[in-house]
Amino acid sequence: MMYAPRSGGVKRYLLAKRAWLDAHRRDIVHTIVAPGPRTGASAEGHMTIAAARLPFGDGYRMPASVTKWADVISDLSPDVIEAGDVFVPGLAALEAGQDLGRPVVGFCHTDAAALAALHLGEWARAPARRQWSDTFARFDAVVAPSRHMAARLAEAGVEDALVQPLGVDLERFHPRFADRAGLMARLGLSPATRLLVFAGRAAREKNIEAMIEAVERLGDPYRLLLVGAGRDARASAQVIALDYERDTGALARLIASADAFLHANENEPFGLAVLEALASGTPVVGPRRGGVGELIDEAVGQRAQSASSVHLAEAIDALFTQDLNELSRAARRRAEEQHGWDSTFKGLSALYGRLSRGLAPAGPVALSA
Repeated sequence: MMYAPRSGGVKRYLLAKRAWLDAHRRDIVHTIVAPGPRTGASAEGHMTIAAARLPFGDGYRMPASVTKWADVISDLSPDVIEAGDVFVPGLAALEAGQDLGRPVVGFCHTDAAALAALHLGEWARAPARRQWSDTFARFDAVVAPSRHMAARLAEAGVEDALVQPLGVDLERFHPRFADRAGLMARLGLSPATRLLVFAGRAAREKNIEAMIEAVERLGDPYRLLLVGAGRDARASAQVIALDYERDTGALARLIASADAFLHANENEPFGLAVLEALASGTPVVGPRRGGVGELIDEAVGQRAQSASSVHLAEAIDALFTQDLNELSRAARRRAEEQHGWDSTFKGLSALYGRLSRGLAPAGPVALSA
């Protein structure tokens, strides 16, 4: 469900896996099955199943028929199925796996209970958590991208999740793409500006308002550049909003050219955009809770006590008392040493191999420091 024209981390993960398998494991056929305007093969290795567009859903679609999805998956006759959610596609993956006698992996990309409470109200937390945990309990293996998500699953009764951090394209996101002077000129900003950037969807859980309030508290010379996420944001003299950037190269240049990357979701399952910032040599300010807090520390950025505007402002201010050049070098070094896609997909390939041979998962696939 989370694969759409303007979707973020899940789509980047799937496309990165496709590219890695093409380069390193040509013996493996990888097919992405996702909602689309019609049912059929939309490109090599990509099947779409007709689904209605969600109103105000930024291109996302709502699958409706478990049977239709299960039939398409069964026709592909996969050796291993990986489900990216626990809704219609995830339930169909389980049904197809049972019919075929093939293992099904559940990859936990979202905290369904937290999202339900945020968008629908606190009353929705308990039923969403029950459905979430009951479905994950049915998979042959469950993968979480962070210790935070593994702990959330354990709290819901799914205790054997394997922790496999995601990665980043170290060539596509690189400090060599930085052009700070050019970006400042393009935005009409003084070279003395302290520019923070956030790139992502304009989703409620991204906590955009707290980021805006944080830079407003700080005042000049701070500015916040919102790429994609600023579409519906409150207007502010401290904020510059750019449209969603489809060109990954252009996005990489924006991130590398800013002084720091700002993230304000303390329930983030992982934080792929944070890795893209680190790989770009851009220090990161973010909350100490959640997946973001596992990726950053004071060697590569600044952790905020919480995702409130007050604590974010304090962390931003503290960041700019440090040597940003040294933080930039440390951020790139951290990405190179710990977060290349190679380790992610070697770990997942080992898991897929064990499951396809009828073996049980063997401990955590990988666990970042």
